[in-house]
Amino acid sequence: MDWGMSNRLSRIIKTDGRTVMLAVDHGYFLGPTTKLENPHKTIEPLLPFADSIMLTRGVLRSSVHPETSTPIVLRVSGGTSVIGESLANEGITTPIIEALRLNATAVALSIFVGTPHEKQTLLNLSSLVSEGESVGMPVLAVTAVGKELEKRDARYLALSCRIASELGARLVKTYYCEGFYKVVEGCPVPLVIAGGPRLETEMDAFKMTHDALAAGAVGVDMGRNIWQNEHPVPMIRAVNAIVHEKASPKEALEIYKNLKSKRK
Repeated sequence: MDWGMSNRLSRIIKTDGRTVMLAVDHGYFLGPTTKLENPHKTIEPLLPFADSIMLTRGVLRSSVHPETSTPIVLRVSGGTSVIGESLANEGITTPIIEALRLNATAVALSIFVGTPHEKQTLLNLSSLVSEGESVGMPVLAVTAVGKELEKRDARYLALSCRIASELGARLVKTYYCEGFYKVVEGCPVPLVIAGGPRLETEMDAFKMTHDALAAGAVGVDMGRNIWQNEHPVPMIRAVNAIVHEKASPKEALEIYKNLKSKRK
């Protein structure tokens, strides 16, 4: 692996082999979703506690200070919206040269296995990987399911993750599911889990994070379960404690409560 590729990956996955990524790229298909109406206001207090941040070039330019040292994972696929016919009908929206110009540490795009647009999104991935490898830019593949959340089972996710790795993705973002270890066993590159839609309680998010790590994930790429929380900074710090300090879900909840009380 080239030095540049290795260096970029090491900025995302820390020396303990773990990572806490902050996902704020939702607006590219959801628009001004709740608590992300003003991206700068949401992002700024969370940046010091994120190992990297995943977002689009528009939000990067408008809402993140150039002085930041937090690695950027640039969302480079899109072309659909939540009110469109299919979220799977994506293309490449941002070229590799733009990612280099923005000093991105990695680029990310979605694949939609099992949809009418499967071939299109998998070829998007293949093309992006080829460009990325030529300049030392890692590609993170997101195993998206669009609006069909019932697809999030081990058999489907194992298939999607394996295909992403076979096509050259250096990292894969997927969903946690029952039997997640099967997904990990079949994927030869590091996996991070998505937070997904907002869970009912903080403990649900902490338990999902803990269980995913125990099954072999290297970390999380969490969004709504952090910044839609009433106390987002205590929330991301508690997630950090699980990922980097091996805290239990119960210990993370205590950390969250203690930090929350100090901010009142």
